[in-house]
Amino acid sequence: MSERIYASYWLETGDDPRRAADVIAGEQSSGTFIALPNETPELKQRSGARVERLEVLETVDKPSLPGGMPSDVYHRCALQISWPLENLGPSLPNLMSTIAGNLFELRQVSGLRITDLQLPASFARAYQGPAFGIDGTRKLAGVTTGPLIGTIIKPSVGLSVEQTAQQVRELVAGAIDFIKDDELQADGSFCPFDERVTAVMRVVNEAAQRSGRKAMVAFNLTGDLDQMKRRHDHVLAQGGTCVMVCLNSVGIVGLQELRRHSQLPIHAHRAGWGYLSRSPALGWDYGPWQKIWRLAGADHLHVNGLRNKFSEADESVIAAAKAVLAPVMPEAAMPAMPVFSSGQTGLQAEDTYRALGTTDLIHTAGGGIFGHPAGVSAGVEALREAWVAAVNQIPLARHAATSSALRQAMEFWR
Repeated sequence: MSERIYASYWLETGDDPRRAADVIAGEQSSGTFIALPNETPELKQRSGARVERLEVLETVDKPSLPGGMPSDVYHRCALQISWPLENLGPSLPNLMSTIAGNLFELRQVSGLRITDLQLPASFARAYQGPAFGIDGTRKLAGVTTGPLIGTIIKPSVGLSVEQTAQQVRELVAGAIDFIKDDELQADGSFCPFDERVTAVMRVVNEAAQRSGRKAMVAFNLTGDLDQMKRRHDHVLAQGGTCVMVCLNSVGIVGLQELRRHSQLPIHAHRAGWGYLSRSPALGWDYGPWQKIWRLAGADHLHVNGLRNKFSEADESVIAAAKAVLAPVMPEAAMPAMPVFSSGQTGLQAEDTYRALGTTDLIHTAGGGIFGHPAGVSAGVEALREAWVAAVNQIPLARHAATSSALRQAMEFWR
């Protein structure tokens, strides 16, 4: 039996659900808006998409999205469609066109969201996946247990090279594990990429000589492919141990080609995720989406954070993190490390650990570290101690009695 691709959807339609499902399957494979003489039964049997499952969940009287087929009733359904691998081959760009292409625009569709994706083993043979993942990241960062305690350079933009290096100096003095550029920081004239990397890594390397452990810094090299390769090489030459890229900006091919070139872990930022996911009636669940980027080579993937500053619910954040930690497919685990961010402090440590059940993660706090009244080093210590309390199931207030940095942090974290 030939290998098949399976995608699951939440579908809303004003049409007969079975007819709408057949239209979607046809549009995304061998069919078109009218029957053609060369779409023979044999061709449809070989190349047509198949409706594997269709279940009506409920009906409503108004459509979720505009521009669809007028109706007095709209059916909300669980739909699964499959395609023969032979239609496209193990190709991630063409997979996107197949499972997430024109079907969103069909008149029969008044709501559509991708909820699951199951890929055949051919994709694991065609794509390398993360080069470093969890174990490689821990080795480079020198963190064998517990989460990587991290932060983001703030303000996001506007600091000079010298000011950025000074922030890093304070962070490494506090034994930070992980530092990242903000996704908005690129290669502007006020803080050029090459100069920034050189200055920051001078500070990091000097601190590593003293301590024996090098903080991991994810430099944002998002750009054209040749730019990204050159910037990667500069980070590597300066002794850097991580690069960062914005996935929706560079696309699948950009990440895949960077993965082939890179000798460093790739920290993958999901900037723009809201336009793919915020409407419950349109776009993607995180679980299927992140599989594609892990196959293409992401070592770290952002998942937002508990009680974050954005609109995502805590349940969704934890589901995203669990998806990143789960195998991409039975034939290839391709482990990656979830990254918690967005308005984080040590107050989220206990709930994050309880919900996830592991410390295989990066927990980044910006203001939660930089805002500490006793300074940046105390901010790093406080976040780390919050995780010590979480892992050892010690109430945070009780553990704060043993750490002045944590005790002070609990005042401003509120």
